[in-house]
Amino acid sequence: MPQTFDVRPAGQSDGAFLGDMVVEAANWRQGGSQPRHEIISSDEYSRYLSGWMRPGDAGFVAQNQQGESIGAAWYRMLPRTDPGFGYVGTGVPELIIGVRPIWRAHGVGRTLLQRLCEHARSEGFALLSLSVERGNYAVSLYRSEGFAVTRSGIGRDTMVKRLR
Repeated sequence: MPQTFDVRPAGQSDGAFLGDMVVEAANWRQGGSQPRHEIISSDEYSRYLSGWMRPGDAGFVAQNQQGESIGAAWYRMLPRTDPGFGYVGTGVPELIIGVRPIWRAHGVGRTLLQRLCEHARSEGFALLSLSVERGNYAVSLYRSEGFAVTRSGIGRDTMVKRLR
């Protein structure tokens, strides 16, 4: 029997859950166990969370039928002076996505990604970027949703989707 879930816009109060999803994204490997406090306090990950819901931020949260949050996808505009892993240029939001392991491969990530891309397009953005570590199974999801590798780095690739 398929599991069902709903998707709603992310709000100011979702900041802590987005932190959980950054941890899921960072620990995507089976048995990944970098401690939460190390991830969310590190410069490379805190930029995706600090001051959540500032102008330009947008995202969506998936919830199961019991109302528990199970995944999230969001984007931020990061400055050239403090770029994220997937920074490609001024005016291109960078997306972050995380799904609780038990909910992976159930369509949660795809649904969140589609909703976020639709939202970014409606906001007038031409491109959306992300960064993914090599070997991450989510690469096939990103490719199937129109993202293409535009830059290869050490152990990770930057992918971009053209929205219009």
